[in-house]
Amino acid sequence: MRFSITHPMHSHPYHPDLVSGNGVTAVAAAAEAAGFHGFGFTDHPAPSQRWLDAGGHDAVDPFVAMAFAAAGTTTLRLVPNIVVLPYRNPFVVAKSGATLDLLSGGRFTLAVGVGYLKREFAALGVAYDERTELFDEALEVIRAIWTTDDVTFEGKHFSARGITAHPRPVSRPHPPIWIGGNTAAARARVVRHGDGWCPFAAPPGLAQTAGTAALDSMEAVTAGIEDLRARLTAAGRDPGGIDIVFTNFEGGNPGDDDFNADAYLAGVEKLAALGVTWLHVALPGDSLARALEAIDSFGKSVIAAA
Repeated sequence: MRFSITHPMHSHPYHPDLVSGNGVTAVAAAAEAAGFHGFGFTDHPAPSQRWLDAGGHDAVDPFVAMAFAAAGTTTLRLVPNIVVLPYRNPFVVAKSGATLDLLSGGRFTLAVGVGYLKREFAALGVAYDERTELFDEALEVIRAIWTTDDVTFEGKHFSARGITAHPRPVSRPHPPIWIGGNTAAARARVVRHGDGWCPFAAPPGLAQTAGTAALDSMEAVTAGIEDLRARLTAAGRDPGGIDIVFTNFEGGNPGDDDFNADAYLAGVEKLAALGVTWLHVALPGDSLARALEAIDSFGKSVIAAA
């Protein structure tokens, strides 16, 4: 099992110490020292005030921030949570990802999602109703430009002729691509384009807001994994070669007073038995000191034991 965190900037307003250069470096270095395997940032370039007031959060640019974190670490994998792919031209995403992979020595994973915030789409000039089409075409473009020279692509939203983009990523054949989302459509995209599936825990209310399927029990997770495996097998792909990312329902979150490491480890065993290969761990975001303390404690009580 591998463990990953998202930088704990998950409120509005955010704690300024968390997003100073020293704060980002400190969190990344602490995560690497504690044994975490992945570290990333969220993607909200233009959130609405209404969403922020309803419990949303501020964000930094994930590619810039991951590059900053990469410069102060040596083993930590850079995994955004997640890049909303329709927001950007896929050739620009591919260039940002290739550059980050190159400069980090092959430590980049592109985790992507369709997105759900209509006002953010509008602010960025992207058609919300076309986001799934944009997403699918972008995945084809990114994989092609990372692996092929003289690329020609004719789609509904993107058209390119004779494009060669060097330097390529150092990861071979390319950086892993993880597909976010809880739906059967997301799992189908993993089969066609992905190297991993990264759904998220979502009770019905949150699922409705995010425009995805509810995923709030071990039974639901099991059903999703079984469906993914069946789809992969039918397509002639090895299910064992696909990463599955999720969170742990048991033990609570590090930094909380009621966090129970033994219960958390029991949950790790159950998820590993299902085929989950990465666990996303939530951190407190009320201060830099508390986040660092939670990282260190989790490394000693869970990662070392696991």
